[in-house]
Amino acid sequence: MAKMKTKKAAAKRFKRTGSGKLMYTSQGQNHASMAKNARRQRRLQQAKELSGKDMKNIEQLLPYD
Repeated sequence: MAKMKTKKAAAKRFKRTGSGKLMYTSQGQNHASMAKNARRQRRLQQAKELSGKDMKNIEQLLPYD
């Protein structure tokens, strides 16, 4: 049986922590930064933990991660 391929689009967006959780960075950081206040920009920079049904779906896209 052939090896499963990692979905590269998912690999670029999600990172696995040492304990096995999947982390992602939030959207909305690439443009129109002058319209967003500093508090909002700091909040958008923080990595967030994936949970629930999303975690199961993304794990299928990243078989060897």
